[in-house]
Amino acid sequence: MAKPFVNDRGFIKCPCRRCLNNASHQLEDLESHIFRNGFMFGYNQWIHHGEPATANAGTTVAGPSGGIHERDEMFDVLDDIISEDADEDAVGGPPSNDQYDDLFAALRSELYPGVSSFSSLNFLVKLMHLKVLNKWTNKSFDELLKLLKLAFPKIDLVESYYEAKKLMTKMGLGYSSIHVCKNDCALFWKENSLKDTCPVCSESRWKLQSGKRSGKNVPHKVLRYFPVGPRLKRLFATSKTAKLMRWHSTGKSKDNDVMRHPVDGKSWQEFDKRHPQFADDVRNVRLGLAADGFNPFGNMSLSYSMWPVVLTTYNLPPWICMKAEYLMLSLLIPGPQSPGKDMDVFLRPLIDELKELWVHGLDTRDVAYENGVFRMRAALLWTINDFPARSSLSGWSGQGYRACPTCNEDTPSMRVIGKTAYFGHRRFLATNHHWWSNLQFDGRTERKRPPRRFSTTDILEQLRRVKTGIPGKHPNYGGVKRKRGDDELNWRKKSIFYELPYWATIELKHNLDVMHIEKNVCDSLLGTLLADPHKSKDTDNARRDLAKLGIRHELHLFEDGNKLMKPAADYTFSEANRRKFCRFIRSVKFPDGFASNMSKKVAQNDSRLLGLKSHDCHVIMQRLLPVGCRSLVTKNIWSTIVELSFFDIMIHLVLHLPEEAILGGPVHMRWMYPFERYLKRLKDYVRNAAKPEGSIAEGYVVDEAQLSVFESQCKLLGKQSYVELDNNDRDKAEFYILNNSPELEPYLNEHKQELHVRLREGCLNINEVHRTEFAGWFFEKIYAMHRMQAPEVTTELLSLSSKTNMVVSSYPACIVNVVLFRCKWFKCDSKHMVTENNITSIDINGEAYKDDQFILASQAKQVFYVADPSRGPNWCVVQHVKHRSIWDITDDGLSDIDLLQHNSSSNFTLFVDLGNLQEINLLRRDQDVIPIVQPVTNASRPVTDDSSFLNDADEIELSDEEDESVEEYADEETDAENDINTEEDDDDRSYHASDSD
Repeated sequence: MAKPFVNDRGFIKCPCRRCLNNASHQLEDLESHIFRNGFMFGYNQWIHHGEPATANAGTTVAGPSGGIHERDEMFDVLDDIISEDADEDAVGGPPSNDQYDDLFAALRSELYPGVSSFSSLNFLVKLMHLKVLNKWTNKSFDELLKLLKLAFPKIDLVESYYEAKKLMTKMGLGYSSIHVCKNDCALFWKENSLKDTCPVCSESRWKLQSGKRSGKNVPHKVLRYFPVGPRLKRLFATSKTAKLMRWHSTGKSKDNDVMRHPVDGKSWQEFDKRHPQFADDVRNVRLGLAADGFNPFGNMSLSYSMWPVVLTTYNLPPWICMKAEYLMLSLLIPGPQSPGKDMDVFLRPLIDELKELWVHGLDTRDVAYENGVFRMRAALLWTINDFPARSSLSGWSGQGYRACPTCNEDTPSMRVIGKTAYFGHRRFLATNHHWWSNLQFDGRTERKRPPRRFSTTDILEQLRRVKTGIPGKHPNYGGVKRKRGDDELNWRKKSIFYELPYWATIELKHNLDVMHIEKNVCDSLLGTLLADPHKSKDTDNARRDLAKLGIRHELHLFEDGNKLMKPAADYTFSEANRRKFCRFIRSVKFPDGFASNMSKKVAQNDSRLLGLKSHDCHVIMQRLLPVGCRSLVTKNIWSTIVELSFFDIMIHLVLHLPEEAILGGPVHMRWMYPFERYLKRLKDYVRNAAKPEGSIAEGYVVDEAQLSVFESQCKLLGKQSYVELDNNDRDKAEFYILNNSPELEPYLNEHKQELHVRLREGCLNINEVHRTEFAGWFFEKIYAMHRMQAPEVTTELLSLSSKTNMVVSSYPACIVNVVLFRCKWFKCDSKHMVTENNITSIDINGEAYKDDQFILASQAKQVFYVADPSRGPNWCVVQHVKHRSIWDITDDGLSDIDLLQHNSSSNFTLFVDLGNLQEINLLRRDQDVIPIVQPVTNASRPVTDDSSFLNDADEIELSDEEDESVEEYADEETDAENDINTEEDDDDRSYHASDSD
């Protein structure tokens, strides 16, 4: 029947499930195409193949004959799902369409008689999305369905949540449940899947009651694994993302001096050189992996640590790849204990699939490239973790004398009283720098070279010497403490990542997380400045260390009668200045979504800051600290913020961040902020506190099958008020809009030409006449054309020509795509504006341009103002704000209305020259000494061998168990939990820390 309808080139439309009559093929290829992909749904009348069309005939997937508008958004969703399954069904014969019959029946069905624009499936998808967002229980969902059925008897809707879940499961990608030994020794998977006891410790796989197995087999632990391959295939099967999966090749920066994506980093480029076959196809996927523990419950007193393993796809543009919608949950490691050194046990399913994706790949159909099938391969570029989690993943212990994973065995460290300190940072300076000979650092001149760069061969040689340990936490097996040998350095294990064929060749394997490092530095810095007894690094033992080193004599402890006295240091605030600084922090007001409410972080007595989260520390370090402490400390201290005399490992790691930026590219794509926000999203899935992992897994699978709905195009902030505009203000606002509308340029030019003819040449008031008369002239012209039914008169032109209302609604602030702003301009002359050290201060009493106050949002750059304590009450420091989704490149219309801070890592560039450190006296002038509540005898107590100073060659043996319980990193381990467990903060802060920062 179809043969007579081929075109002149011998092609005819293909009605298979993939082509959907949108693509044409030669007739001999048509049969195999339909055999491989299956026949499209709803194509009952062959209107493209010779059968005459009737009133009910259609060409959409489900067919408009069912009464549903052909633009229902669910058509595209089902098209994507069918497209990605078509390849898998092709093997062995024609595919079965039965699994989608229920979906298409719901799609063709009207929600209610007469409602043709809303299908039953579309309504159910949105209802399920609301259930996930608002954490409705299954029972409440069932009761809602009953109420809808009772109120609207003719509504076409499922009867229960169970039926809804069965239907939605066909739209999702699912997950696998893998049982785990109670001691984390092994997975009951693959070769162990049928065993009832652990192959390592012989413990039972099942929970026992009174020493016997219960009637129903209940495993001790369950690992949820979400296969990566099908989720990557969906990115190529979805029209919105398939094209963007090439962005890292087509959209990368052409300027070698610009970094805006990891593709610009040295590590990516070196990877491509070493694996050219992988790099040849730009559609091959580059992944990043993040893992972190969090408490899924709101009660922080309950100790529970669940570990999601999340993947991000770096093929995508920088404004997309770190969004929560494009992050993929791959593993959900159960609690309540952290996996610790046994992380590799849980990573086994993911590593096996990544090996398969690298070696063999996966047949994938790319809808952006003529629906062609290609062999998709994938590679893991690096991991992103906080420092303790990095130790679990990499195998290099983050404690002891060799704690730095970059410096490796050359880590410069020494033992001080009660802890290990990391010194010797002068060796990173140029060899002719005068600080090399300065004695004020550690009492010695520096003679050692910078730490070596360890090659891949060096690392593999070190790992060859590492002994293989027994996994698990059973006290007789993996839980036995093991002392590391000298030849093992700080290696606890050879990471499972080395099973990936390409892993050893990657230059940047594990990122140092800037978010947690910045928080630790900020906590130490603020604790020292505010003399916080719990967080200050200026401790009594630190002063004793100075005496042992023979440096900073003015800061040494001394006896005064029967009291031990501590000289007040110049790098700490006096009590009055502490209050000033805290009041300054309390007074700061940020734009909506920029940061949390800092006033809630200040103690009631204005003496210290409490409960700072990671992003709070980020904002304080980048925005507030340089301004707030400028008038409270001496110039030398302010210029460097503080003399870094607290050399713990976090301060040392700062030295390696620039090198990692060169290797990995922009930091906002390699830090933990987006993943920490994602943990909050996972926490919201928890409805059953007894089964948090199951709740998260089910919520995630349902959510990834849903559409993003209920988005507001405009967010009004503050209380509404009504303002009556006078004629002058209204005329100015109207003309500004008209004069800055590109579509009105011909009319503006026409009116000016008429004025030139009507008014005499050289009239000085022609622009003023144009401003006052154009709106009326434009109104009359457009409506005259409208009466004549001129085709160029659009609805938008009619709206623009109409007069505005004299009474308008006013809000303090608004987030919206297009808006007219009325601004107060400040004078920027040398009398009213001062810039010092790249910090710009403005006198807000100097107002200018009072007659020209209106601008469009597209012409504005948002700023906010912070009081400048160093210049007086009328002076403010200008702080720039930049929308997180505004980029200097085309983004194909993709945007986000989430506000964030400026793209640069800091608004300030501080120029520091301390000169000769020996001439700087660090005593505070307002207070000579601080008495220490402590017996005098402690000052002269002899130091034990364990607290004595050791040189770089000295060693202390640390067991694996000790590595995991170092108290110094307690704050860091719980940071994610703190960040996601304060609902009040989540409401009023942009915990969406700058993705571009």
